[in-house]
Amino acid sequence: MIRLARGDRLVVASHNRGKVREIHELLAPYDLQAIGAAELGLPEPEETETTFAGNAVLKADAASKASGLPALSDDSGLCVAGLDGAPGIYSARWAGPEKDFRHAMRRVEEELNGNPDKRAYFVCVLALAKPGAATEIFEGRVYGSLTFPPRGTFGFGYDPIFIPEHGRFTFGEMDPKAKHAISHRARAFEKFVASAILPSTEQ
Repeated sequence: MIRLARGDRLVVASHNRGKVREIHELLAPYDLQAIGAAELGLPEPEETETTFAGNAVLKADAASKASGLPALSDDSGLCVAGLDGAPGIYSARWAGPEKDFRHAMRRVEEELNGNPDKRAYFVCVLALAKPGAATEIFEGRVYGSLTFPPRGTFGFGYDPIFIPEHGRFTFGEMDPKAKHAISHRARAFEKFVASAILPSTEQ
């Protein structure tokens, strides 16, 4: 089992600035020295796996091997019931090479083509890798529905079209702290903290 103590260095194995920012915010209370993969000049591996978990492990292992440090990766996406789970693991690719999620959100709406089934969920799989240790994974999900046109300027990715269950506001309209309390990433992160971060009494 991989355990991390306050003050340890941890590579955030992502080149997505919005994702790195959210992970930094979630890590802040634990005093880990989080370093983005881009800061270390690490290459961005091609995501060749067919599952969120597979891609998360691929990215964490690559960053840990290249840096010699523990690495935390995130593979996440939007799964839409009316599109048989798409865009799923291809959520980022739907935004194109320019990572234009306005285009991606338009594509979701166009692909639904009037389908009244707007149910959707976000999934996040975190993978924690460390040289010489078995890579561990932690999954979180949040269910909800889609709305068009997009609403709000907070968050990133598909946040402006996603309304969580029992909510009225999109993730794009919600204060970041409110989103962090219920998001798929926060739920995966809770499992990561419970398993991997040593309580201060053990440090």
